[in-house]
Amino acid sequence: MKQHARVVVIGGGALGAGLLYFLAKEGWDDIVLIEKGELTSGSTWHAAGLIPHFIGGLSMAKLHQEGPALYKSLEAETGQATGWHGCGAIRLALNDAEVDWFHYVKGILDAVGSECHLISPSEIRELHPLLMVDDVKMGFYTPNDGHTDPASATNAMAMGARQGGATIYRHTRVTGTRLLETGEWEVTTDKGSITCEHVVNAAGSFAKQIGEWVGLDLPIVNMEHHYLVTDNLPEVEALDREPPVVRDPLASCYYRQEQQGILIGPYERANAQTWGLDGIDWSFDMELLTPALDRLEVSLEHAAERIPCWTNAGIKRVVNGPITHTPDGGFLLGPAEGLPNYWLCCGASIGITQGPGCGKFLAQWMTHGQTEINVRDMDPRRFGKWASGDYAIAKSVDEYEQMYQPHLPGEFREAGRPTRVTPLYEPLKEAGALYGDSFGWERARWYAAKNEKENYSFRRNNSFTAVAEECKAVRERVGLTDLTSFSKYEVSGKGAQGFLERLCANRVPIKAGGIVLSQMLTEKGGIESEATIACLAENHYYLLSAAVAELHDFDWLVQHIKKGEDVSVNNVTEDFGVLLLTGPISRDVLSTLTKADLTNGSGFTWMRAKEISVSGIPVRALRVSYVGELGWELHCPMPRLAELHDALMQAGGPHGICRFGTYAMNSLRMEKAYKGWGSELTTEISLVESDMLRFARKTGGYIGADVVESKKRNGVPIHLVYCEVDTVDADPMGNEPVLDGDKIIGITTSGAYGHYVKKSLAFAYVDSGYDKAGTIFEIQILGEKISAKVLGEAVWDPDNKRLKG
Repeated sequence: MKQHARVVVIGGGALGAGLLYFLAKEGWDDIVLIEKGELTSGSTWHAAGLIPHFIGGLSMAKLHQEGPALYKSLEAETGQATGWHGCGAIRLALNDAEVDWFHYVKGILDAVGSECHLISPSEIRELHPLLMVDDVKMGFYTPNDGHTDPASATNAMAMGARQGGATIYRHTRVTGTRLLETGEWEVTTDKGSITCEHVVNAAGSFAKQIGEWVGLDLPIVNMEHHYLVTDNLPEVEALDREPPVVRDPLASCYYRQEQQGILIGPYERANAQTWGLDGIDWSFDMELLTPALDRLEVSLEHAAERIPCWTNAGIKRVVNGPITHTPDGGFLLGPAEGLPNYWLCCGASIGITQGPGCGKFLAQWMTHGQTEINVRDMDPRRFGKWASGDYAIAKSVDEYEQMYQPHLPGEFREAGRPTRVTPLYEPLKEAGALYGDSFGWERARWYAAKNEKENYSFRRNNSFTAVAEECKAVRERVGLTDLTSFSKYEVSGKGAQGFLERLCANRVPIKAGGIVLSQMLTEKGGIESEATIACLAENHYYLLSAAVAELHDFDWLVQHIKKGEDVSVNNVTEDFGVLLLTGPISRDVLSTLTKADLTNGSGFTWMRAKEISVSGIPVRALRVSYVGELGWELHCPMPRLAELHDALMQAGGPHGICRFGTYAMNSLRMEKAYKGWGSELTTEISLVESDMLRFARKTGGYIGADVVESKKRNGVPIHLVYCEVDTVDADPMGNEPVLDGDKIIGITTSGAYGHYVKKSLAFAYVDSGYDKAGTIFEIQILGEKISAKVLGEAVWDPDNKRLKG
């Protein structure tokens, strides 16, 4: 066995082999994969091997393209067959919500260039004559889908990796991983040890146990999953071609031809079973679990209604094996929290589909420091400690049982919640708050009448009128919202100011009370993070960033501290509660509770911070407002948040104070044309494409500055635009294609109805030439082409007079 390698990948399933293959393609040849059994041991070998393009996220759609592309071409490259069957696939829509979902997903696939068609029930029957479609409203047909043999495909990727210089050790069990003082990793096996620069946990069903060796508690749950293969059927034998794979929400099953029979894979809608919660014996290899057909009864009854010909067929084979799931159904791809050069490539529930894409983009991340796609939704650090244990189990079971159901906009399913709450959780709930969760934090989406629930939809729903009233209160009077979910850090030490200057594109304030908004970039100029930075004292800073970025941004800060640099970074997220008091009369309300002078004349102007007392409570008051009105973020000790809230509500009562939620905040920020991290601002683009150069200092000196300057000189092919959309009942949400005739010229990133200005608004990246104010194009929203016009400024207070008032 080798004693040193650049990378050691633990696990020889589809994800591990895919990563090894693409690391070799990136030019890294001193790479090793270690598998305790045969390649594909664990869950890969028994998978059904389905390869879909259909997925409801832009980056995931790009990732899903990689599987079919590779499996079709890999045999010619390596000489190893992949078992590719390019039969296409059809997903069935049975109600109007699913039809809207199909239109939305079609827009995404159109934007990334994955061929797809919305077809009628009669067209479904032409493609798959064995189906009964009386209850079907629409089919989503992806002709380039198919299925592959998992073992052959994985071995073909392994073969390609070997040809690129990789080494694979089979029947070698990793027994430990340890970070050395040198910063390298020691990987111990039953046949010796290897020292490496990077270690990757791609151990599938064993990933959680391997993560525990280094203190990780990964939110991965193994679920039991069955599929059945029927005896030969004369109706199948009579077909003149292999029919498309079918995904059926009624039965919650997939169907495909298997030789001259049918393979049926149910995701039971109730009583789904976890497996191995107390750990899996290391000897578990190419084994299956005991079938439990009683759990599948309802699904199989519906499956028989959909394909009647198999009703009386015998069952040739039943497979029940473990498949990993996570709380949101996505995989874990990227750096592990707090561990330099320890990477995760695991947790996939459809790993045969996603192995090539995971491998390609993680290889880019490891070798170049960023990827060509936005990987925010894949980053393992989207979960914190709150996501493990009971939450992970409840959410993973729910995701499994809802596998073929649409996840509608605004829908936050109740399983596993709540996990992180502020002292205001129950009082706001009593006041009508309907909650969603972000990085575990419960946040009020909007305030409903007693016992009213949200009717989730891709179109405007019953929240519309209530949210409009919340927006009106903020614009005309004063509003209050809980922003405690912000990620919060303190950066201090003699080197703090220089440290932040190196990381931040904007000029960092030096004097106490200064506030700036700044982006932090990768070496390649991509926008890695965004933070509001307040200077509390010399070399003492208070940073705020998005809730979902808490672990990501903490890692980014800590890992950029140079050896010997006098800088400390502390995560104080749970130490402070945050309330935003905002609106034209917010000063009148706050003044009744503090002796501090809140006027501009006192120096407490926009983008200034002061430590004041409010109703006897110590508060860090930041004069900023994401909704574009006069206002203050009030940061107080968490135990006193409810006390502060009650004082503000009482003082604001005579002024008509109104609580508001995230729906109203999104509407108001769109009226102000404020861009969001993770939607408009991602690692895919720089400050140039996103029109954020005003936040970059001209002197450079920050990470990524050379790339920004180069793009300024040479130009960029796409630009972010802000536009008004002539829609009627469905507003842009992000990921809708932008069109000039039939030509796709861009894609939206986010949108909302601006309730106060009564305009539907969106951000979009479009090709150069379409970014001038007044340009007209169309946005495809739920299957309709809707006219949109590029705006030259915010539709609300473009001169910031209200913020500065």
